[in-house]
Amino acid sequence: MKYNLSQFKDIVKIDTNIGGSQMKHKCYISFKLEDKDYKQYIQNELDVDMIDKSLNEPIDSEDEDYIMRKIREDYLSDSTVTIFIIGERSSESLGWNEQRFIKRELQASLYNGSNNDRNGILGIVLPSMTDKIYLGSHTCNVCGKIHETLDLTDDTVIREFGRNYFIPINKCAWADEDRYCILTTWDNFVNNPNAYIDQAFEKRDEPIADKVRVRP
Repeated sequence: MKYNLSQFKDIVKIDTNIGGSQMKHKCYISFKLEDKDYKQYIQNELDVDMIDKSLNEPIDSEDEDYIMRKIREDYLSDSTVTIFIIGERSSESLGWNEQRFIKRELQASLYNGSNNDRNGILGIVLPSMTDKIYLGSHTCNVCGKIHETLDLTDDTVIREFGRNYFIPINKCAWADEDRYCILTTWDNFVNNPNAYIDQAFEKRDEPIADKVRVRP
């Protein structure tokens, strides 16, 4: 069943001061063509400062540093947060040829080179994927506590996101400080977009940023 975006037009009231700072952060949106309606909704209906560009042609080079730099210069520009829209065709399992553009966009967003600071990454799970990613909770057989169960494997997201959300740790569960990427649902995002954008922006200066992998 198609999700009705128009239902939000009358009910969404955005207060950028709730749960976040007053300063906006310029965003780049990485999305699959099938999810363009959601990208356009963010662009046209929400109070988000964004760059309206998408990588849709390969860069002719074998120099990985050059590729990352060119994507940042020509597409990501002065953005500081990349919004990754997670829909039904955002998975690693679809292969490189299908996912090469969104993989490159996230790689360039995570790249931290000379004159180039990495972006914060905010993943937004679309309604059609919510039940496939958010699997409820479970009782941990190590600590006995209840933990949220998420499926961020190759069947749901590209590795550039999944690995930098579940960064390898020697614990039974991940705390907020153990993750670089931020994850939320579409419904939560549209009710307070800049709060989640702020969270992603702030990750850039946290210690976990040193454990980011650009090409998992």
